[in-house]
Amino acid sequence: MRAFCTVLFCVLLVACGDKKEKDNTIYLPASNGNLNTISIVADNNVWDGEVGEEIRNIFAAPVNGLPTEEPLFNMKQIPTQVFDGFAARSRIVLKIEKGNVESTTKIVNNPFAKPQTVAVVGGKTNQDIIRELEENKDKIIDAFNKEEVNEKLRRIKLSPLTDKNIEEKLGISMSIPSVYNIAKSDEDFFWLRKNLSNTKTIDLMLYTVPMETISKGDSAIVDIVKMRNDITKTKIPGEDGIYMEVEDAYAPSMFETIIDNKPAYEVRGMWVMNGFTMAGPFITYTIEDKINNRYIVADGYVYAPSLEKRDYIFELEAMIKSVKIK
Repeated sequence: MRAFCTVLFCVLLVACGDKKEKDNTIYLPASNGNLNTISIVADNNVWDGEVGEEIRNIFAAPVNGLPTEEPLFNMKQIPTQVFDGFAARSRIVLKIEKGNVESTTKIVNNPFAKPQTVAVVGGKTNQDIIRELEENKDKIIDAFNKEEVNEKLRRIKLSPLTDKNIEEKLGISMSIPSVYNIAKSDEDFFWLRKNLSNTKTIDLMLYTVPMETISKGDSAIVDIVKMRNDITKTKIPGEDGIYMEVEDAYAPSMFETIIDNKPAYEVRGMWVMNGFTMAGPFITYTIEDKINNRYIVADGYVYAPSLEKRDYIFELEAMIKSVKIK
Protein backbone atom coordinates (compact mmCIF):
# COMPACT_ATOMS: atom_id res chain seq x y z
CA MET A 1 0.00 0.00 0.00
CA ARG A 2 2.83 2.41 0.91
CA ALA A 3 4.58 1.67 -2.39
CA PHE A 4 1.36 2.32 -4.31
CA CYS A 5 0.90 5.71 -2.60
CA THR A 6 4.48 6.67 -3.39
CA VAL A 7 4.00 5.84 -7.08
CA LEU A 8 0.69 7.73 -7.16
CA PHE A 9 2.33 10.82 -5.62
CA CYS A 10 5.10 10.78 -8.24
CA VAL A 11 2.57 10.50 -11.07
CA LEU A 12 0.60 13.44 -9.73
CA LEU A 13 3.79 15.46 -9.33
CA VAL A 14 4.79 14.85 -12.94
CA ALA A 15 1.27 15.65 -14.14
CA CYS A 16 1.45 19.03 -12.48
CA GLY A 17 4.49 19.88 -14.61
CA ASP A 18 6.27 23.05 -13.53
CA LYS A 19 3.29 24.51 -11.69
CA LYS A 20 3.22 24.21 -7.91
CA GLU A 21 0.18 24.81 -5.77
CA LYS A 22 -0.03 25.89 -2.16
CA ASP A 23 -3.14 27.21 -0.44
CA ASN A 24 -4.89 27.43 -3.87
CA THR A 25 -2.12 29.68 -5.21
CA ILE A 26 -0.28 28.57 -8.35
CA TYR A 27 3.45 29.27 -8.35
CA LEU A 28 4.83 29.50 -11.86
CA PRO A 29 8.46 29.08 -12.93
CA ALA A 30 10.37 32.09 -14.27
CA SER A 31 10.12 32.67 -18.00
CA ASN A 32 13.20 32.69 -20.21
CA GLY A 33 14.44 33.72 -23.61
CA ASN A 34 16.37 36.42 -25.41
CA LEU A 35 14.69 39.78 -25.82
CA ASN A 36 12.47 40.17 -28.89
CA THR A 37 12.49 36.45 -29.66
CA ILE A 38 9.15 34.70 -30.24
CA SER A 39 8.63 30.99 -29.74
CA ILE A 40 6.31 29.88 -32.55
CA VAL A 41 4.41 26.76 -31.47
CA ALA A 42 3.17 25.09 -34.63
CA ASP A 43 3.26 21.70 -36.28
CA ASN A 44 6.04 21.34 -38.85
CA ASN A 45 3.66 21.14 -41.81
CA VAL A 46 1.98 24.37 -40.66
CA TRP A 47 5.29 26.18 -40.14
CA ASP A 48 6.64 25.06 -43.51
CA GLY A 49 3.50 26.07 -45.39
CA GLU A 50 1.54 29.24 -46.12
CA VAL A 51 0.70 29.89 -42.45
CA GLY A 52 4.39 29.88 -41.57
CA GLU A 53 5.07 32.24 -44.46
CA GLU A 54 2.41 34.63 -43.17
CA ILE A 55 3.91 34.50 -39.67
CA ARG A 56 7.34 35.37 -41.05
CA ASN A 57 5.92 38.21 -43.15
CA ILE A 58 4.28 39.75 -40.08
CA PHE A 59 6.67 39.14 -37.20
CA ALA A 60 9.96 39.23 -39.11
CA ALA A 61 9.03 42.35 -41.08
CA PRO A 62 11.80 45.00 -41.15
CA VAL A 63 11.86 47.41 -38.22
CA ASN A 64 10.88 50.90 -39.29
CA GLY A 65 13.58 53.58 -39.16
CA LEU A 66 16.75 51.46 -39.39
CA PRO A 67 19.38 51.89 -42.11
CA THR A 68 19.43 48.18 -42.95
CA GLU A 69 16.73 45.53 -42.74
CA GLU A 70 16.47 43.92 -39.30
CA PRO A 71 13.46 41.82 -38.22
CA LEU A 72 10.88 43.07 -35.78
CA PHE A 73 11.34 39.82 -33.83
CA ASN A 74 13.62 36.83 -34.03
CA MET A 75 11.69 33.56 -34.17
CA LYS A 76 12.22 29.95 -33.19
CA GLN A 77 9.73 27.22 -34.07
CA ILE A 78 8.71 24.59 -31.54
CA PRO A 79 6.62 21.60 -32.74
CA THR A 80 3.38 21.34 -30.78
CA GLN A 81 4.18 17.89 -29.41
CA VAL A 82 7.37 19.08 -27.65
CA PHE A 83 5.93 22.32 -26.25
CA ASP A 84 6.27 21.37 -22.59
CA GLY A 85 8.55 21.86 -19.62
CA PHE A 86 11.42 24.23 -20.28
CA ALA A 87 10.25 24.87 -23.85
CA ALA A 88 6.94 26.24 -22.52
CA ARG A 89 8.68 28.92 -20.43
CA SER A 90 9.47 31.29 -23.30
CA ARG A 91 8.47 34.84 -22.41
CA ILE A 92 6.55 35.55 -25.64
CA VAL A 93 4.79 32.74 -27.50
CA LEU A 94 2.64 32.52 -30.62
CA LYS A 95 0.68 29.26 -30.55
CA ILE A 96 -1.06 28.09 -33.73
CA GLU A 97 -3.99 25.69 -33.30
CA LYS A 98 -5.33 24.14 -36.49
CA GLY A 99 -8.15 21.65 -36.60
CA ASN A 100 -11.71 21.36 -35.39
CA VAL A 101 -11.66 24.74 -33.63
CA GLU A 102 -13.43 28.03 -34.20
CA SER A 103 -11.46 30.90 -35.69
CA THR A 104 -10.13 32.81 -32.73
CA THR A 105 -7.28 34.94 -31.39
CA LYS A 106 -6.63 35.13 -27.65
CA ILE A 107 -3.94 36.90 -25.64
CA VAL A 108 -3.17 35.01 -22.42
CA ASN A 109 -0.90 36.20 -19.61
CA ASN A 110 1.29 33.83 -17.60
CA PRO A 111 -0.25 30.46 -18.54
CA PHE A 112 2.97 28.42 -18.20
CA ALA A 113 5.56 30.80 -16.69
CA LYS A 114 5.85 34.30 -15.29
CA PRO A 115 6.08 36.85 -16.80
CA GLN A 116 4.76 35.52 -20.09
CA THR A 117 2.49 36.61 -22.94
CA VAL A 118 0.99 33.93 -25.18
CA ALA A 119 -1.04 34.67 -28.30
CA VAL A 120 -3.20 31.72 -29.36
CA VAL A 121 -4.45 31.81 -32.95
CA GLY A 122 -6.78 29.07 -34.12
CA GLY A 123 -8.81 28.05 -37.14
CA LYS A 124 -10.11 25.09 -39.09
CA THR A 125 -8.12 25.86 -42.25
CA ASN A 126 -4.94 27.66 -43.22
CA GLN A 127 -7.00 30.53 -44.62
CA ASP A 128 -8.90 30.87 -41.34
CA ILE A 129 -5.61 31.16 -39.44
CA ILE A 130 -4.09 33.58 -41.95
CA ARG A 131 -7.19 35.78 -41.71
CA GLU A 132 -6.94 35.79 -37.91
CA LEU A 133 -3.26 36.73 -38.09
CA GLU A 134 -3.94 39.60 -40.50
CA GLU A 135 -6.84 40.98 -38.49
CA ASN A 136 -5.07 40.76 -35.13
CA LYS A 137 -1.40 41.34 -35.97
CA ASP A 138 -1.28 44.84 -34.47
CA LYS A 139 -2.83 43.61 -31.22
CA ILE A 140 -0.40 40.69 -30.96
CA ILE A 141 2.68 42.78 -31.78
CA ASP A 142 1.62 45.40 -29.23
CA ALA A 143 1.17 42.73 -26.52
CA PHE A 144 4.58 41.19 -27.28
CA ASN A 145 6.27 44.61 -27.36
CA LYS A 146 4.82 45.56 -23.97
CA GLU A 147 6.07 42.29 -22.47
CA GLU A 148 9.57 42.84 -23.84
CA VAL A 149 9.68 46.49 -22.71
CA ASN A 150 8.73 45.38 -19.20
CA GLU A 151 11.44 42.73 -19.26
CA LYS A 152 14.05 45.23 -20.47
CA LEU A 153 13.06 47.65 -17.70
CA ARG A 154 13.28 44.85 -15.14
CA ARG A 155 16.87 44.24 -16.22
CA ILE A 156 17.68 47.96 -16.17
CA LYS A 157 16.40 48.25 -12.60
CA LEU A 158 18.99 45.69 -11.47
CA SER A 159 21.66 48.39 -11.93
CA PRO A 160 20.04 51.82 -12.44
CA LEU A 161 21.57 55.26 -12.78
CA THR A 162 21.00 56.96 -9.43
CA ASP A 163 21.73 60.59 -10.39
CA LYS A 164 18.78 62.76 -9.25
CA ASN A 165 19.53 65.86 -11.35
CA ILE A 166 17.18 64.83 -14.15
CA GLU A 167 14.29 64.40 -11.74
CA GLU A 168 15.02 67.66 -9.93
CA LYS A 169 15.48 69.83 -13.04
CA LEU A 170 13.04 68.30 -15.53
CA GLY A 171 10.45 66.99 -13.11
CA ILE A 172 10.49 63.46 -14.50
CA SER A 173 11.72 60.06 -13.47
CA MET A 174 12.80 57.25 -15.78
CA SER A 175 14.74 54.00 -15.71
CA ILE A 176 18.27 54.47 -17.07
CA PRO A 177 21.06 51.88 -16.82
CA SER A 178 24.09 52.82 -14.73
CA VAL A 179 26.35 52.38 -17.79
CA TYR A 180 25.05 55.68 -19.17
CA ASN A 181 27.05 58.80 -18.34
CA ILE A 182 25.72 62.35 -18.29
CA ALA A 183 27.81 64.09 -20.96
CA LYS A 184 26.10 67.47 -20.67
CA SER A 185 23.44 69.06 -18.48
CA ASP A 186 21.91 72.43 -17.79
CA GLU A 187 18.61 73.63 -16.38
CA ASP A 188 16.43 72.11 -19.12
CA PHE A 189 18.65 69.82 -21.19
CA PHE A 190 20.43 66.53 -20.52
CA TRP A 191 22.63 64.52 -22.87
CA LEU A 192 23.48 60.97 -21.79
CA ARG A 193 25.82 58.54 -23.53
CA LYS A 194 26.61 54.83 -23.42
CA ASN A 195 29.88 53.82 -25.04
CA LEU A 196 29.74 50.65 -27.12
CA SER A 197 33.41 51.07 -28.13
CA ASN A 198 35.85 53.93 -28.63
CA THR A 199 33.69 55.42 -31.38
CA LYS A 200 30.28 53.72 -31.21
CA THR A 201 27.64 55.10 -28.84
CA ILE A 202 24.00 55.08 -27.79
CA ASP A 203 22.84 58.60 -26.91
CA LEU A 204 19.80 60.02 -25.15
CA MET A 205 18.70 63.66 -25.04
CA LEU A 206 16.10 64.87 -22.52
CA TYR A 207 14.60 68.34 -22.62
CA THR A 208 11.33 70.32 -22.59
CA VAL A 209 9.66 72.67 -25.06
CA PRO A 210 6.56 74.88 -24.74
CA MET A 211 3.27 73.30 -25.79
CA GLU A 212 2.90 75.64 -28.77
CA THR A 213 6.15 74.30 -30.28
CA ILE A 214 4.33 71.29 -31.75
CA SER A 215 1.11 71.46 -33.75
CA LYS A 216 -1.62 68.87 -33.43
CA GLY A 217 -2.34 66.35 -36.16
CA ASP A 218 -0.35 65.40 -39.24
CA SER A 219 1.71 68.61 -39.28
CA ALA A 220 3.23 67.69 -35.91
CA ILE A 221 6.01 65.75 -37.62
CA VAL A 222 7.23 68.90 -39.40
CA ASP A 223 7.44 70.75 -36.07
CA ILE A 224 9.18 67.83 -34.35
CA VAL A 225 11.84 67.57 -37.07
CA LYS A 226 12.47 71.33 -36.92
CA MET A 227 12.64 71.21 -33.12
CA ARG A 228 15.09 68.30 -33.21
CA ASN A 229 17.34 69.99 -35.76
CA ASP A 230 17.41 73.17 -33.66
CA ILE A 231 18.35 71.23 -30.52
CA THR A 232 21.10 69.11 -32.07
CA LYS A 233 22.61 72.15 -33.81
CA THR A 234 22.68 74.34 -30.69
CA LYS A 235 23.04 71.90 -27.80
CA ILE A 236 25.51 69.31 -29.16
CA PRO A 237 27.41 71.02 -31.98
CA GLY A 238 30.56 69.46 -33.39
CA GLU A 239 33.82 71.13 -34.32
CA ASP A 240 34.19 73.41 -37.35
CA GLY A 241 30.47 73.97 -37.71
CA ILE A 242 29.58 70.26 -37.92
CA TYR A 243 26.15 69.38 -36.55
CA MET A 244 23.53 66.64 -36.61
CA GLU A 245 20.28 66.91 -38.56
CA VAL A 246 17.41 64.70 -39.69
CA GLU A 247 18.14 62.97 -43.01
CA ASP A 248 15.88 64.55 -45.65
CA ALA A 249 16.28 61.63 -48.07
CA TYR A 250 14.81 59.19 -45.54
CA ALA A 251 11.34 60.44 -44.58
CA PRO A 252 10.74 59.90 -40.85
CA SER A 253 7.58 58.15 -39.66
CA MET A 254 5.27 59.37 -36.91
CA PHE A 255 2.88 57.43 -34.67
CA GLU A 256 0.58 58.41 -31.84
CA THR A 257 1.05 56.57 -28.57
CA ILE A 258 0.55 56.84 -24.79
CA ILE A 259 3.31 57.28 -22.20
CA ASP A 260 2.55 57.74 -18.49
CA ASN A 261 -1.15 57.85 -19.44
CA LYS A 262 -0.49 60.96 -21.53
CA PRO A 263 -0.70 61.51 -25.31
CA ALA A 264 2.65 61.32 -27.08
CA TYR A 265 4.09 61.39 -30.57
CA GLU A 266 6.70 58.82 -31.62
CA VAL A 267 8.95 59.69 -34.55
CA ARG A 268 11.47 57.28 -36.08
CA GLY A 269 13.97 58.15 -38.77
CA MET A 270 17.60 58.62 -39.76
CA TRP A 271 20.06 61.32 -38.74
CA VAL A 272 23.16 62.47 -40.61
CA MET A 273 26.06 64.71 -39.64
CA ASN A 274 26.16 67.88 -41.70
CA GLY A 275 29.79 68.32 -42.74
CA PHE A 276 30.99 64.84 -41.79
CA THR A 277 30.32 61.24 -42.82
CA MET A 278 28.28 59.90 -39.92
CA ALA A 279 24.71 58.62 -39.74
CA GLY A 280 22.36 56.38 -37.82
CA PRO A 281 18.78 55.83 -36.60
CA PHE A 282 16.92 57.95 -34.04
CA ILE A 283 13.69 57.68 -32.08
CA THR A 284 11.99 60.77 -30.64
CA TYR A 285 9.08 60.89 -28.20
CA THR A 286 7.24 64.10 -27.32
CA ILE A 287 5.06 63.56 -24.24
CA GLU A 288 2.26 65.99 -23.51
CA ASP A 289 2.49 67.62 -20.07
CA LYS A 290 -0.64 69.76 -20.19
CA ILE A 291 -0.51 70.77 -16.53
CA ASN A 292 2.86 72.46 -17.06
CA ASN A 293 2.03 73.65 -20.62
CA ARG A 294 5.00 71.82 -22.13
CA TYR A 295 6.17 68.72 -23.93
CA ILE A 296 8.72 66.40 -22.37
CA VAL A 297 11.05 65.37 -25.20
CA ALA A 298 13.05 62.16 -24.97
CA ASP A 299 15.24 61.58 -28.02
CA GLY A 300 17.54 58.63 -28.51
CA TYR A 301 19.95 57.94 -31.34
CA VAL A 302 22.60 55.39 -32.22
CA TYR A 303 25.97 55.59 -33.93
CA ALA A 304 27.17 52.06 -34.49
CA PRO A 305 28.45 51.50 -38.04
CA SER A 306 28.78 47.83 -39.03
CA LEU A 307 26.62 46.72 -36.06
CA GLU A 308 22.97 45.70 -36.00
CA LYS A 309 20.97 48.45 -34.32
CA ARG A 310 17.52 47.04 -33.53
CA ASP A 311 18.31 46.13 -29.95
CA TYR A 312 20.01 49.48 -29.28
CA ILE A 313 16.95 51.40 -30.48
CA PHE A 314 14.76 49.04 -28.45
CA GLU A 315 16.81 49.82 -25.33
CA LEU A 316 16.15 53.52 -25.87
CA GLU A 317 12.46 52.83 -26.50
CA ALA A 318 12.14 50.91 -23.23
CA MET A 319 13.91 53.62 -21.24
CA ILE A 320 11.73 56.37 -22.72
CA LYS A 321 8.51 54.42 -22.11
CA SER A 322 9.39 54.37 -18.40
CA VAL A 323 9.09 58.17 -18.13
CA LYS A 324 6.89 59.38 -15.27
CA ILE A 325 6.05 63.07 -15.00
CA LYS A 326 6.11 64.29 -11.42
